[in-house]
Amino acid sequence: MRLLESTPARKFPYRKKTMELANLTLAEQAALLRQGQCSSREIVDAHLARIERLDGKLHAYVEVYAAEARQLADGADRARSSGLPLGPLHGLPICLKDLCDIDGRIGTVGSKMWANRRAGVTSATVERLLAAGMIPLGKTHMVEFAFGAWGTNPLMGAPWNPWDSACQRVPGGSSSGTAVAVAAGLAPAGIGSDTGGSVRIPSAFNGLVGLKVTYGRISLHGTGLLSWTLDSIGPLARSVEDCAQLLRALAGPDARDPATLAQPALDLPEKFAANGLRGMRIALPEIAQLPSFMHVAALDAWTRSARLLEKLGADIVPVRLPEWYFSLARTAGTIIASEAYALHRDHIEDMAQPIGDAVRGRVLGARDMAPGEYAETLRVMAERRRSFGEWFGRFDAILLPTLAVPAPPLAGIDEASPVPAYFTRPQNYLGLTALAMPAGMHEGLPLSIQIIGKPFAERTVLEIGKAYQDETGFNKLRPDLKGFGA
Repeated sequence: MRLLESTPARKFPYRKKTMELANLTLAEQAALLRQGQCSSREIVDAHLARIERLDGKLHAYVEVYAAEARQLADGADRARSSGLPLGPLHGLPICLKDLCDIDGRIGTVGSKMWANRRAGVTSATVERLLAAGMIPLGKTHMVEFAFGAWGTNPLMGAPWNPWDSACQRVPGGSSSGTAVAVAAGLAPAGIGSDTGGSVRIPSAFNGLVGLKVTYGRISLHGTGLLSWTLDSIGPLARSVEDCAQLLRALAGPDARDPATLAQPALDLPEKFAANGLRGMRIALPEIAQLPSFMHVAALDAWTRSARLLEKLGADIVPVRLPEWYFSLARTAGTIIASEAYALHRDHIEDMAQPIGDAVRGRVLGARDMAPGEYAETLRVMAERRRSFGEWFGRFDAILLPTLAVPAPPLAGIDEASPVPAYFTRPQNYLGLTALAMPAGMHEGLPLSIQIIGKPFAERTVLEIGKAYQDETGFNKLRPDLKGFGA
């Protein structure tokens, strides 16, 4: 982690202790700013202090923009003193997965090979966050080229899941550093990407809310790509409200990314209605369709969540998913590997380049595809999307676990295991949206459910998630950081 130094903090009267500021959601920090209870500089300093104290072990950040963040915070405070209206995210900090390029800054895309690579453009994501007045705290670690679900990175180091200080457990990938940073209060929210679950999986392992948006909802301009067919940018945060607010800032057409030009307008109210879920039809797949490697705690959290959503007014409908549904995880992997090979072929095949063995092996797996296999895979995907759209038409959402297991120890993890992305890849393949929600704990480790919606139905999954969040309060759970030096 590179930490860029800055000038001492400017004094500003406030009532919240530094450690408390770092534990708040974006919405809670914004409320304090509006009420004059603290300054943007104090919020930024609270997170920077926690980064300096804890990130030596947590290893969430590749680089910390301490000086720049403090300068932007001081500017936000001056703007606020003008009395003119500011946006809801103005003066609030955020962390960025290290595939969101910033012109002139180091962008590794998780690869040691690119440890000194300087970006030549600024990603649309960063542009829109800066336009909203947000303050980047720095870039976070990730799985190399965003191709891995456990969160490993043997050459640059894996972030440490903050829910267990005694045993290093998987952080989830590929947005590993972002999830660890947000869970540990090194940032109030962060940006990840999701090609087969890379927002939802680390959110689930770290007790966060993570939104996988529909492909084409948020521009990928200036983003390090893994799969141009399946990639999406998405927020990881401590509440549904924070994910919604970040979506408002990021969504919209961008002529530099033609996939965004056909999207419908984002229909997202400023506040979600508090009238329950009456009228919502939520499909609940048969338990018999779930894999044999399901942990009993993950299974119990899923079934309890279904009962709770029914109590909140939803119509829970037992269903059988199409027989091919879960096999889509493997098919999605074929598309990802093929496109990753096209993007990274030159350096993947150069054995002198410092690239992790597991990622290199996954990408090289596409080298032996038969002629026409990739095109046929895309043809079948279009047919599956049409067919599933008809099946899904009877429902508003589907409820599934996000993960089959709580976070296992990092040591000895099987890189070829289908476990982490089993429940998440099908949504990317089918062009759906999905929301990972904290769903309780098992022996001190977070559990998670997944609310799956139709294409561009982000409002629906967020409304269901908000009702669930308000009833459970699981998003308010925080890891004990004493073992990391807090």
